[in-house]
Amino acid sequence: MKISQEGVALIKKFEGCELDAYQDSVGVWTIGYGHTKEVKEGDKINKDEAEHLLQEEMPEYEGYIENLVKVSLSQCEFDSLCSWVYNLGPTNLQESTLLRFLNEGKYDEVPAQIKRWNKAGGKVLDGLVRRREAEALLFQAKEWENV
Repeated sequence: MKISQEGVALIKKFEGCELDAYQDSVGVWTIGYGHTKEVKEGDKINKDEAEHLLQEEMPEYEGYIENLVKVSLSQCEFDSLCSWVYNLGPTNLQESTLLRFLNEGKYDEVPAQIKRWNKAGGKVLDGLVRRREAEALLFQAKEWENV
């Protein structure tokens, strides 16, 4: 599967677009729409480069979902998980109760599991609470844009 435009829109909304490198809430250098690979202090990009980086990275995150999830997914479920993994990384998915429940076919348990991941550096962050709510709603094929 491939992430849809709705899934990309969710990522963009919650990552925001920063054209100058900055350190995120846990000190990771970040640029564009949450891009972290090989980013260092002082890096600058333009909007087109930010778009390109996001599009270039999506197949990697789609692949994590394809490789780890053993049950069939709707487009909304897939998009939700792509956003979650893009933000949290594949190791967190691989080791999560969320993945175990999903692969056991317990789809109804997944939204609550998505919402559990609302901390950075041990602290609950409002932005992560909103993002997880939106991802949980998208997983259930419900309206998320107003979160």
